[in-house]
Amino acid sequence: MPHLFEPLALRSLTLAHRVVVSPMCQYSSVDGFSTDWHLVHLGSRAVGGAALVFTEAAAVTAEGRISPQDLGVYDDRHVEGLERIVRFVHSQGAAAGIQLAHAGRKASTARPWEGGRAVAPADGGWEPVGPTAAPFSATYPVPRELTITEIADVVAAFRAAATRARAAGFDVAEIHAAHGYLIHEFLSPLVNTRTDEYGGSYDNRVRLCLEVVDAVRSVWPENLPVFVRLSATDWKEGGWDIEPSVELARRLRDRGVDLVDCSSGGAVADVKIAVGPGYQVAFAERIRREAGIATGAVGLITDPAQADTIVRTGQADCVLLARELLRDPYWPLHAAQALGHVVPWPKQYVRAAGPGTPMR
Repeated sequence: MPHLFEPLALRSLTLAHRVVVSPMCQYSSVDGFSTDWHLVHLGSRAVGGAALVFTEAAAVTAEGRISPQDLGVYDDRHVEGLERIVRFVHSQGAAAGIQLAHAGRKASTARPWEGGRAVAPADGGWEPVGPTAAPFSATYPVPRELTITEIADVVAAFRAAATRARAAGFDVAEIHAAHGYLIHEFLSPLVNTRTDEYGGSYDNRVRLCLEVVDAVRSVWPENLPVFVRLSATDWKEGGWDIEPSVELARRLRDRGVDLVDCSSGGAVADVKIAVGPGYQVAFAERIRREAGIATGAVGLITDPAQADTIVRTGQADCVLLARELLRDPYWPLHAAQALGHVVPWPKQYVRAAGPGTPMR
């Protein structure tokens, strides 16, 4: 059996194999509600054979959305639509995951195909918040610096969102602490210049992340896993980097986190990243080895043999695919064939599973 298609046990949840749908923003919600687009988009990846299907970043507050069209889990009324998606994903034999997120200072921006610039309150936007009042770039809105009381409110919002996510039936909760969104903004010394208990020292800068993890874990079932997505480096001198990521991963492990989803970048705008196939895999390998926690590798993983090698050589415990699964929702089924492994196809599609398959 290819290592890519070995089961992966995470607490009481056993994934059928190691191919996971990475959270990918769809910018297709209205007031945070999921739509038919989400059902079909996520459902088709489950039909395509993924072991775990993650929603896009689901905002824990309305002001925590990246765009006015972002998915939300900040209102009890969001649960019904999410439950419908989970039900279908489960019906295809896949596990369902939700990424809990707060965009911080990168909130209230237009969808990428609409330019991605700041959306003014008069146009349906809002004043975003962050560790300080510094914007991400000249085209982004200026945030309001969070007070200590408001930080506690954010932590409570993550807790409430996790409760709603479990009510919808999700198997995995992932906390988004990467890509320059709120939690990452607190982690990075390039962004967080606070002088109170949430800024300055390493312990202070990781405080919000750990408080959110504790809050989510306090309401998430003990027998189900919690992931954290980290940007392992800011790709800039003086920023957050792999060494502090390894140390944070140790602390996350001790607080009941089961897997670190290893991405990078996003905290500051003026960086250049040498992007290439599997360019972030080394971060997953190092965190896995030095922090003693399961990791997921993400970023330009496109080839079945490449993905299998990542798992087989112990660089990561699973691979999370994004753009490749937009290009080919059935990549897991095709990858199994390429690696000479047989996996179940949806009964409705068995006629296409290979040459000689009888038509009925």
